Amino acid sequence: MRKTGLIAALLCATALPVFASNEAWDNIRTQLYGDRVMLNGDSVIAIDAPYRTPDDARAELAAQIVAPAGLKVGKVTLVLDENPMPVSAVFELDEPQASFYFDVTMRVNGPTPMHVVAETTDGRLWVSETFVKTSGLGACAAPPGADPELALASLGQMDVEVVGRAPTLSTMGKLSNLSARANKMDLDISHPSHSGMQMDQISLLFIPMRYVESVDIDLDGAGYIEMTGSISLSENPRVGISVPSRSQSVDVKMTDTDGTVSHLHKKLAGF
Repeated sequence: MRKTGLIAALLCATALPVFASNEAWDNIRTQLYGDRVMLNGDSVIAIDAPYRTPDDARAELAAQIVAPAGLKVGKVTLVLDENPMPVSAVFELDEPQASFYFDVTMRVNGPTPMHVVAETTDGRLWVSETFVKTSGLGACAAPPGADPELALASLGQMDVEVVGRAPTLSTMGKLSNLSARANKMDLDISHPSHSGMQMDQISLLFIPMRYVESVDIDLDGAGYIEMTGSISLSENPRVGISVPSRSQSVDVKMTDTDGTVSHLHKKLAGF
């Protein structure tokens, strides 16, 4: 189910930041999807990303996907073309949904096209894109915000909370109506998310790569979604997703690239 090996193989892709002739995107698309047809997803996918990231190391990126009539969303991939690990997050739904929303805090290493690819249950691929500017801080190599030893002491701690209805990212009637049927759940993960490009400010040695590899989320005892992460995830990442409003409990399993596993079980608000 996981595509960790493929994501790692795409590390350090480079390109010109031009949509129409984006060499990086062409290479990424080919490695991920081969010669499969990609359809214009502007009527299916609404993206919410800042024009310029106020904090390159913790930029909140979001998208809402509504499947065409009679179909459901099965998988969503977030690509930051110019990031060192461009395939930045993959959401695979064990229980496909008519609509799906996510937001996630990311490192955006420099100005980059951003692509969101949605796969519907009929096997079709839909893609939408935008462009994200940055402050030029080189977020993937920026020093950690916390002392590495202190960060490791709390690594794997998690909290989850339902924070209301899933946001609506478009004025289109279909998107508005479907988003109103789902709640938004926020998951906070304590993890340093070391990119492998950061330098210890005392030893001046590079800190080994270590990031959230996967997050499995079950609702009411049944599989709901698995997120595959990358070094693009911010330090102490927050992940928000839409969940059916009927959901009464959640179980989360986080696994990082060093093999650390942590678990969380919680009854959701109102039950």
